Amino acid sequence: MFKGSFPALVTPFKNGALDLETLKQLVEWHIAEGSNGLVPVGTTGESPTLSHAEHETVVEEVVRACAGRIPVIAGAGSNNTTESMRLMKHAHKVGADAALVVTPYYNKPTQSGLMAHFRALHDCCDLPIVIYNIPGRSVVDMSPETMGELAKLPRIIGVKDATGDLARVSLQRITCGKDFIQISGEDGTAHGFNAQGGVGVISVTANVAPALVSEVQAATLAGDYVKALELQDRLMPLHRAIFTEPGLVGVKYAMSKLGLCSDEVRLPLTGLTEGTKRLVDDGLRHAGLMN
Repeated sequence: MFKGSFPALVTPFKNGALDLETLKQLVEWHIAEGSNGLVPVGTTGESPTLSHAEHETVVEEVVRACAGRIPVIAGAGSNNTTESMRLMKHAHKVGADAALVVTPYYNKPTQSGLMAHFRALHDCCDLPIVIYNIPGRSVVDMSPETMGELAKLPRIIGVKDATGDLARVSLQRITCGKDFIQISGEDGTAHGFNAQGGVGVISVTANVAPALVSEVQAATLAGDYVKALELQDRLMPLHRAIFTEPGLVGVKYAMSKLGLCSDEVRLPLTGLTEGTKRLVDDGLRHAGLMN
């Protein structure tokens, strides 16, 4: 179920409020473009600046719009275990297929703290969990050994790995087992991640180039790395441009250029600088997405 390209879905805004009509249109577009699943209200969905009510609304609307056609992995992470449990229970209630749970940020828990956090979430409801390991944002790194212990729990099924260390895939295959789902959290190395044993990507760039990102994933999963590399060559300038400033800002700007949604973001994030806009424009042209 959890293989291929999963756009880390943006949350569109209109005059500061959720733009649910555009959100539903994006779901339909992603399905038509060949995305293999969706991940609402992660970092790219601006979860840090959504209220709890908005967070829950976005998850519910995306699940309803998908209507079982592709899986939904709902963002449900927090540095507060009780709050994360609440988000997981809601996602389970409305029909999400799994939860994406980031390692608790700011608190800087130990490895034993990480295990206690994820065990509590595992036991709070029957929703499968994909661990989100992103030390650059959370300032804590879940070790392969800790992940291996958590992988013994039946509903901890995989990891979104944003460490940028491709050797982690092999190390986690040893500690977690070959059936543990490993999904890349980094667009620029996602094809190489699959060569090491990964099976997909939760992608920022797929918000604006869903068909191309999905094609890269399909090629790698079929073992056609020649085709995957050709496609990656088309996408790489866009990957780099989008992440010159915070990725969600870059990709919302790119989407606005294609008429998909507004480039509106919430403070403390602000719009792109003019220089970065030019880089994104060039990346869109290089990928063949804009004249």
